Amino acid sequence: MGVGLLYHLAHEGWTDTVLVEKDELTSGSTWHAAGLVPHFIGSLNMAKVHAYGAELYTKLEEETGLHTGWHGCGAVRLARNDNEVDWFRYVQGMLELVGVESHLIGPSEIVELHPLLDVSDIAMGIHTPHDGWADPSATTNAMAAGARRLGAQVVRHNRVIDMSRLTDGRWEVITEKGRIVAEHVVNAAGHYGPQLGAMVGLEVPIVSMIHQYIVTEAIPEMAALGFEPPVARDPRASCYFRREQDGLIIGPYETEGAKTYGIDGIDWDLSFHLTPPEVERLLPWLALAAERIPSFEQAGIKKVVSGPITHTPDGGYLMGPAPGLANYWMCVGASIGITQGPGAGKFLAQWMVHGQTEINVAEMDPRRYGPYAPGDYTKERSIDEYHEMYQVRMPGEYREAGRPVKRTPLYEQLDAKGAQWQEVWGWERVQYFSPDGSPELHSFRRSSAFDPVGEEVRAVRERVGVADLTAFSKFEVTGKDAAALLDRLAANKLPTRDGGLRLTHLLTDLGGIECEMTITRLAPDRFYLNSAIVGEQHDLDWLQADIEPDEDVTVTDATNHLGMLGVSGPKSRDVLQKLTDADLTNESFRWLTGREIEVAGVPCIALRVSYVGELGWELHHPMGAMLELYEAIQGAGAEHGIVDFGSYAMNVMRIEKAYKAWGGELTTEIT
Repeated sequence: MGVGLLYHLAHEGWTDTVLVEKDELTSGSTWHAAGLVPHFIGSLNMAKVHAYGAELYTKLEEETGLHTGWHGCGAVRLARNDNEVDWFRYVQGMLELVGVESHLIGPSEIVELHPLLDVSDIAMGIHTPHDGWADPSATTNAMAAGARRLGAQVVRHNRVIDMSRLTDGRWEVITEKGRIVAEHVVNAAGHYGPQLGAMVGLEVPIVSMIHQYIVTEAIPEMAALGFEPPVARDPRASCYFRREQDGLIIGPYETEGAKTYGIDGIDWDLSFHLTPPEVERLLPWLALAAERIPSFEQAGIKKVVSGPITHTPDGGYLMGPAPGLANYWMCVGASIGITQGPGAGKFLAQWMVHGQTEINVAEMDPRRYGPYAPGDYTKERSIDEYHEMYQVRMPGEYREAGRPVKRTPLYEQLDAKGAQWQEVWGWERVQYFSPDGSPELHSFRRSSAFDPVGEEVRAVRERVGVADLTAFSKFEVTGKDAAALLDRLAANKLPTRDGGLRLTHLLTDLGGIECEMTITRLAPDRFYLNSAIVGEQHDLDWLQADIEPDEDVTVTDATNHLGMLGVSGPKSRDVLQKLTDADLTNESFRWLTGREIEVAGVPCIALRVSYVGELGWELHHPMGAMLELYEAIQGAGAEHGIVDFGSYAMNVMRIEKAYKAWGGELTTEIT
């Protein structure tokens, strides 16, 4: 990851750079990696990262003159059931958008590509002919050589001892060989990432997992092939298979019982380190592997490679600005770093040099996690992510590991009503309400949520509904220069009167949409801002970074202190008017305005805005009064047939209304 960034910074023209390596390049996890480079992944933007890595590896040897060990043998992944087949079709659609060749093939075609596979239970395969594998050490050293030729430096045997921020904003890095002062620093320390982050007070949500693979003795059937078959991946065995000389490398991802490594810190003196093999832990998956490749059953095992690989709670690496620290960047946490290192380096280099990347990198941004993440959440989620490495990722599915972290005061009441939950930035948020309490049967087609969500939508459209919308970001911007700050950042005009509300976008230097938020003016020197919860730390950083030293502005994150209830539908005014002395008529309380009122005796910032496109209000209130307010709304709405609704219904209605969502339709790619 670090060398990939050094290489691409040099190609962007930043050559006054140095990579500080505590031992030798690749001496962490890189040297023992299997070197696989797949295109198959269920994310459009990550597919672009993977595609770039494979493309670079085909050209790197020509550019540098150094051997990279690239084997462009392709890959085939196997599907046994309808969900896996649908998953393949879904991913193939994304690969087509990226320009990656792939083919859905039947069992007979699979055997033509890989004659050693038993496909008697296989429904379909997906063949990605431009996959392959590379020599991890050779490719790393080739990229390092390419960076050096452009003027970058690599200093080996030079551990970082400490780092701190200087008064002029630069970073001081203390190493074994001396002091370095730099405008920018990047944490690309692999499984030492959390320890390096701790030097500056940063908690990094990374866990190292022990991954094992076996290397077999020669297998006669493999030796007789006369060609290198594609890398094969079998979700049932949760294994990858690739040719290694005349044998196989087989790497299982255990679907239970996986082990972490160095959870309390890793010895700085370790280098080229492996953990003791535990083949017995792999036996259930190796047995399934032998069913998939019967010739493996009689093969001897030449060696077992067992070593730590970094993982994050969602399986994606951390690439981008560290939360709350100017010019401290991260490029760390990849679980398939040979594949992702080149793309991570390319796009982070663009970000650092130009302030924006050519793709949407929100799912890689370290600020997608908050203070809730380090500790048990990261550990439990990372273990679960490892277990699920080769399993189908179903739409709308949120794993239970590490949850719940943050719940609103309504959690128990809504749970008793059949709420089905999703986790977003640590918060439990309702997806929909299941009439009989049964969990959603996820599908790439219509899931079991379809009919209940339809009822929620119909009720809100025809009557009135209430939703717990607490999982949105909430900020107060105060001070005599508050308006000046927001006016600089906002693409839309600020509200000029107290109570005015505007939806606006905050843009990158190149005009991409960096943030989307509503801004309500409560007073000339007091503004209330709301945005997507996944952008809480991101948006806070964006606001605070633009404050000039001589400006009187304070940005306060009120997300954890304020609850939020949305009351929407044609009867919403009738319901709320029973609970407040404030005049809610259209003449008095117009659309896109806000004011501070009391509802059922609870002080609220009431905003006449509705993300579902119906008449409605958002009520922002003290978290401790949420249950009281909710029960009052339910009581007042009973005669109107009030219903609870969740995020599924909200999304349906906002899409029907053509309301765009940040992170979905609105990204830095969009101007």
